[in-house]
Formats: sequence, structure tokens, C-alpha cells
Amino acid sequence: MTTATDAHERSPTQGQSNPAAQHPTTWHWAALIAGNIALALGPWSVRLADSGPVAAGFWRLALALPLIWLIAKRAGEPVFGVPRRVAWLVALGAMAFAFDLASWHVGIELTRLGNSTLFGNAGSIVLLFWGLAVARTMPARSEWIAIVLALGGSAILLGRSADISASTLIGDLFCIAAGLLYAVYLLCLQDARRALGSWSLLARVCLVAAPALLLVALGRGEPVWPTDWTPLVVLALLSQVVGQGLLVFALRAFPPMIIGLALLTQPAVAALYGWLVFGEALGPLDLAGMAMVGAALAVARARAPAR
Repeated sequence: MTTATDAHERSPTQGQSNPAAQHPTTWHWAALIAGNIALALGPWSVRLADSGPVAAGFWRLALALPLIWLIAKRAGEPVFGVPRRVAWLVALGAMAFAFDLASWHVGIELTRLGNSTLFGNAGSIVLLFWGLAVARTMPARSEWIAIVLALGGSAILLGRSADISASTLIGDLFCIAAGLLYAVYLLCLQDARRALGSWSLLARVCLVAAPALLLVALGRGEPVWPTDWTPLVVLALLSQVVGQGLLVFALRAFPPMIIGLALLTQPAVAALYGWLVFGEALGPLDLAGMAMVGAALAVARARAPAR
């Protein structure tokens, strides 16, 4: 799948040619990082919800949709009347997102929170190398530094945080599948972003993905109607409105490689709130892994031309 926008511009990272990427501003970088931080907190709300895990994904979208629709309308972004190719592309991305949420939420129930965040971002590796394949060129030295730092830091966090055992294997596999589906979702939306505003795009995703999630939840026999709405409201606002809203806003400004690097910040955030909320110890290696992921983004940021 190619990623093309209205104007062919140079990629934010030297040595890559990505027509989808504009020159990112400070706001794009802030949105990219803040969106991933918000998304990293999602598994906590899923665990607290007393609906089924897939039903929690449905409520995440259904509760967020009216607010997202209102924001899109006030921003003057068209939700309907888009070109047919874009509509099909968004539909494909939305279905990938629906199955991503279904698979990830089931995995969250069957494995540890640390595992779910780490394996749920398996798609970041796909995005890293997809960006290199689309560019059809070897990375520059600074890009290799960023990739090695990000993968090394994530590997450290994986080795320190993940508890891989027979009891969590099924959940881990669900989360890995979710991460791969998430990469498909992001690639589809990055291409569609040229024709739709960020909020109208997100509204269409919710419209398509929410019914699919409801059907899956009913097919699994899950309890759909919750008794405590608080975790689901938090999930909808934090993960869908804030997290996905900021991420979709930033998509147009970055090539897939940078998006992949940014996704690797989520395991670092999970390790941090595991320490702050659940009292999980952070050792020197954990701090080193978090610092390496942060340094990777700093290197990528330094190579990106500002606007």
C-alpha cells in the first residue's frame, strides 16, 4: 500500500522518500507522543470494566462517537461524501481496527498488563521496516541509530517486564495478532488522511468498527451491558478521543518508520505506570530501556526538518 498526499514532500528522516509525510511541526511531535501515552493506559481500564473484553472495545467506540462526530462537525470536516476509494480504504482500516481491539482486549484478560502492552505493539516493527521498504533505500546513519536504540530499549523492557509462560501464552498470541492488525489500521489511515480531516476520519472508523465489535461480543456470549460505567467512559475518552485523536492528527506528518518508533514508547509508559500505580520495581535496566526509547525519538526528531 502506498501513502500519497496532495504534495510530494521530502520525508522527515534523511534518506527516505515518503510522499505521505509533511514537515512535522512541534504540535505534530507533541500529538504523536501524547497520543501514545494515552493509548498505553488503555489496558488498565479494560481490566477494570465489568463488561466482556470485546464489549469494552465496542463501548470504547460507541461512547466516543458522539463527541468525535460533534468535534468533526464543528471543525467543518465532512464525514460523508468522500471519494469511493477513500471510503473503502477507511472501511478496511476500520475492520482491521475492530479485530485489533477484539484480539487485544481478549489478550489483556488472558495475560499480564505488561505483556499486553509490549506484545500489542508488535506492529511497530512492521511499520519500521515497511517504511524502509517503501523508501527503497537503506537508512542513513542517524536512522540506524534511532532504530537500534528503539529496538534495544524495547528488548530490555520486554526482558524485564514480560512474564512468558504457558499460562499467558494464549493471551500473548492474541496481543501479537492485535499488534499486527494495528499496523494495517495505521497504514490504511495514513493513506486516507489526505482526503479526510483527522476527526471525520476517526468518526468513520467508529461507525464501521463499533457494530463489528458488538457482533463479535454477542457471538462470544459476553456480558455487554456494564454495571459500572466509569472504566468504559475513561477508556472512551482517554484511548479513543484523546489517544486516537492525537495519533490520527499526527499521522499525515510522519512516515511509517517514525510512527513505528513512537509506538515503542508505549511499553516504556506501561513500565512507568506499573511503578507508580502497582508498585512494580524499576531497576537500572528498566530506566536504561526507557531512556533508549526516548533517545531514539530524540534522534528522529533532530533529523526532521521543522516547519
